[in-house]
Amino acid sequence: MSVTLPNFRDVGGVVGHDGATVRTGLLLRSGVPEPTDTVPDGTPWPPALVVDLRSSMEHGGSHPLAPLGPRVVTLSLLSSLAPGWHEDTPTLTHLYGKVLDTAGPLLVQLVDEVASTAAEGGASLVHCAAGKDRTGISVALLLRLLGVPRDDVAADYMLTEHATAAIDARLRAPGSDHPPVPAAFLTVPREAIEHVLDRWQEHPGGVDAWFASVGGDTRTVERLRTAFLV
Repeated sequence: MSVTLPNFRDVGGVVGHDGATVRTGLLLRSGVPEPTDTVPDGTPWPPALVVDLRSSMEHGGSHPLAPLGPRVVTLSLLSSLAPGWHEDTPTLTHLYGKVLDTAGPLLVQLVDEVASTAAEGGASLVHCAAGKDRTGISVALLLRLLGVPRDDVAADYMLTEHATAAIDARLRAPGSDHPPVPAAFLTVPREAIEHVLDRWQEHPGGVDAWFASVGGDTRTVERLRTAFLV
């Protein structure tokens, strides 16, 4: 089947804690979807849960996949996104740091939602507009809590390099609600995700302790690992 959902992939199949494998069919990531999009054969579709990380400036009304029946949770990691938002955020590294500084509780909620859905055997789709920045941070946190090595997390982030044309086409499509984005923000700089990974690694106690510091519960992490690692 030809895949039309930009920047779509299942992030399972990598190795996590104690050599266990992250199950496929539980955590999907992409750019903003449309109800007519296609995904690879064998993908659980529609997903049980859709986590939409966009701000209110980027969408209007119901979620595009709502007619397909998933539960939709909106967590606006950059709720202030509006025309001119990039003027005090010169690079994606700065932007990613801003997400960590301001959206910790929302990231905690995301982990809890994904863990709960996976515990029931359901798949979660995490997306923003491009499926690169807010989605990249969120998926990186989930993978690091699962014990996936940081090099593998960064490698998953860099796969977006192959989808930039499709992302740009969707964001510029007639009827798109997405505000204009500087060309530099459509790039896929490894240093941006490395900054996030550094922040977690350098936090006393590592990513688990960072997660706890922004309101996360160890029971949530345990539930995540139980559901995902085989």
